[in-house]
Amino acid sequence: MVKTKELANYLDNLLKIKEIKDESLNGLVVENKGEVNKIALAVDASLDTFKKAKKVGANFLFVHHGLWWGEPLPLRGGFFQKIKFLIEENIALYAAHLPLDLHPEFGNNVQFVKLLGWPIKRDFGEYENLLLGKEVFFDPPREREEVVKEIKNKLRIEPIIWDFGSLKIKRLGYVSGGAIDLLPEAIEKGLDAYITGEPEHSYYWMAKDEKINIIFLGHYISETLGVKAIGKDIEDKFGLWAEFLFLPTGY
Repeated sequence: MVKTKELANYLDNLLKIKEIKDESLNGLVVENKGEVNKIALAVDASLDTFKKAKKVGANFLFVHHGLWWGEPLPLRGGFFQKIKFLIEENIALYAAHLPLDLHPEFGNNVQFVKLLGWPIKRDFGEYENLLLGKEVFFDPPREREEVVKEIKNKLRIEPIIWDFGSLKIKRLGYVSGGAIDLLPEAIEKGLDAYITGEPEHSYYWMAKDEKINIIFLGHYISETLGVKAIGKDIEDKFGLWAEFLFLPTGY
């Protein structure tokens, strides 16, 4: 057992919650009665997630996509039901969006590259003066089919491929989630491929015209890795059982 605020303070410091500007309201956003016996971790703060946290007996839930984005929401409708459920079931909610994406050890982006065992060249993907992702450098260049096959095997997914570029990949960029809007940076830097979460219609022709390969993992799947890594760290640090809740959206 650990005090809720002790665990929240540890995560605040680990993820530099107060130092990283974000549209998401991060940190401990809903308290419980003050103690944590079991932790659940998930990508999204949905009512289904909350119900599953209750089912597994968790009273502290860590999520990547929190409840508040940019402005307060009125406590009514589905939003009211979510807050009501957390309070009645004594489940604390902790959110970490950009602080988790770009963490140098546990972040969604670095965890993907580590999983694949690829050599990181430098940080990549500028957003609000932050570099979110990673650039990978293959020497010698690798076959595009080989790179795609490795992703399939490691993540056990069928990625969406826009195979518009070179058959060989020397340099690629990776940013998890919904980061297709960083495609212009990948093009400007002359990358052979860009990997991110989900596609968007308006970028299809840009990718084809500029002859760059795009690999989409799925927004959800691409942001499970950092969440799982945080769960392992909490288990190691506090000796608590931390269970990842798998609730894929198909996107």
